[in-house]
Amino acid sequence: MKTLDHLLENNARWAQKMKSEDPEYFSRVYDVQKPKYLWIGCSDSRISANMTMGLKPGELFVHRNIANVVVHTDMNCLSVIQFAVEALGVEHVIVCGHYNCGGVKAALEDETKLGLISNWLRHIQDVMRTHEKTLAAIESDETRLDKLCELNVLEQTFNVCETSFVKDAWRRGRKLTVHGWIYDLREGVLKKLGVHLENKAQFDDLRRLNSERFL
Repeated sequence: MKTLDHLLENNARWAQKMKSEDPEYFSRVYDVQKPKYLWIGCSDSRISANMTMGLKPGELFVHRNIANVVVHTDMNCLSVIQFAVEALGVEHVIVCGHYNCGGVKAALEDETKLGLISNWLRHIQDVMRTHEKTLAAIESDETRLDKLCELNVLEQTFNVCETSFVKDAWRRGRKLTVHGWIYDLREGVLKKLGVHLENKAQFDDLRRLNSERFL
């Protein structure tokens, strides 16, 4: 029977390395969790949120799912957002997609043989319908996929802003900024998508402008 002993051995070496470099490291992590950032990203195995941004354990709260979708009926995602905003007091929510996303690609190609996930990807197909003219005007398949990955981040960022937890934080004057980013697997770099929202007025203005842009 195959075992995963090699992973446990990797862990033991890593733990020893961390303690040798900083004897108090695990004590600090154990005692307190005060991240400034919530990352909502894709489950893709090629992306490590902490590693990508050079952050240590305890500095980033993370939620991941297929294609970084934020759905208002997803109790898992909503619970993470509420806990991050209300209990941990994060100051930044980062919605981060990535180019060449398999989930977005499956939605774009209307893949229907994936079982349950085909229904999950309907949320991205809703984004496609909203931006149908923009996507149809793009001739290159790769460029069209890249654009849909970006538009999906934009829409999910808006969905974060629509949650009652973020709205309530802004209403109370809490310092909370929602960002929309995308990760380029080809270069290993993060890119801002022009979404940097610090209050409800900014959100309302951006949503109106983007709605008008794609009519």
